[in-house]
Amino acid sequence: MPPPAQIPPDTASALAAPRSKTDLFVSFTRLALQGFGGVLAVVQRELVEKKRWMSREQFVEDWAVAQIMPGPNVVNLSMMIGGRYFGLPGALAALAGMLAAPLVVVLLLAALYGTVADAPAAQGALRGMGAVAAGLITATGIKLIGALEKNAMGRGVCVLLAALTFVAIALLRWPLVWVLLGIGGAACLWAYRVLGQAPGERSA
Repeated sequence: MPPPAQIPPDTASALAAPRSKTDLFVSFTRLALQGFGGVLAVVQRELVEKKRWMSREQFVEDWAVAQIMPGPNVVNLSMMIGGRYFGLPGALAALAGMLAAPLVVVLLLAALYGTVADAPAAQGALRGMGAVAAGLITATGIKLIGALEKNAMGRGVCVLLAALTFVAIALLRWPLVWVLLGIGGAACLWAYRVLGQAPGERSA
């Protein structure tokens, strides 16, 4: 289990926490059932804006860790949050919430789709949902840009790294593993260097 992102003292007091493992299970079940198309937008809204289990900056850091781990990002994030508050039982409760109800829904939808897969209306609906999902993810990314203000590397470096990542994946079509090792590795080294500086040197 990766270490949780540190919550700044001024924001930690304003954050809430899950009341129990049952609360984790129910909350992540509701979150999973809302995640049609653009799950990132739903996760950010539910965990940061509604439940306030984490700050916007902490969400960006935890999502980055979840993204480089094997498996679905949101499942990784749910286990990180569950483990943070209730250890292994909390991680398992969050995982069960993410998977149990959606598994039933997906099986039912798969059986239904098999009967209409060749229909033009069904194919058009899927294309439309793809456009909506892309819009949701883009909107959430723009909303989270403000969290870069408190990033130790500085907004300029973060924007540059994001632009390089976009070029590498969208234009150059590099494999994700090389993007993570190359750009991600360089970002980690730069962050390590910046965080190792004294506060006075960093601001200079």
